[in-house]
Amino acid sequence: MIVASRYAKSLLDLAVEKGQLEAVFNDMQMVKEVCDGSREFTSFLNSPIIKSDKKIEAIKAIFHGKLNAITSGFLSIVTSKRREAIIPEMAGSFIEQYRTHKNVLTAVITSAKGLDADTRQKALDLVKSQLNGEIELIEKTNPDLIGGFVLKIGDQQLDKSVARQLSNMKKELTNKALN
Repeated sequence: MIVASRYAKSLLDLAVEKGQLEAVFNDMQMVKEVCDGSREFTSFLNSPIIKSDKKIEAIKAIFHGKLNAITSGFLSIVTSKRREAIIPEMAGSFIEQYRTHKNVLTAVITSAKGLDADTRQKALDLVKSQLNGEIELIEKTNPDLIGGFVLKIGDQQLDKSVARQLSNMKKELTNKALN
């Protein structure tokens, strides 16, 4: 959503200007976790029946003592402007913009059983050698891969899974049988 992205950009600029970028980033991660983890909270934010001042009070109570003054004030402003429904999307957009600002790339590696520490470090070193910037490695497991791994960075994907190799062999054999 464009509006959420614009609010996130404003918050990012303000945090950079005030020298509080890391604190605000941590706050927005917490806000996103609360929004993702509580359907009731997002329904509350989306409710047209509840007045803005009640929503501001509730947000302050939920995050009391946990948020930086910049983040708290910004959420109050967003809510007073009747834009509280975009808070979950704004938090996600802020996190993406922070990563872009800090040149942090996210690499997702999926394996059948998970990675041991040595393999994880090798994968991280491989990615770092190919790209400039800081790398955040996210691990996922998918038993359907059988073995090997799938590495995804942005819109690029390297599939070295056993499942992919078997699929390729099946296509190759099918093509040979048809010829």
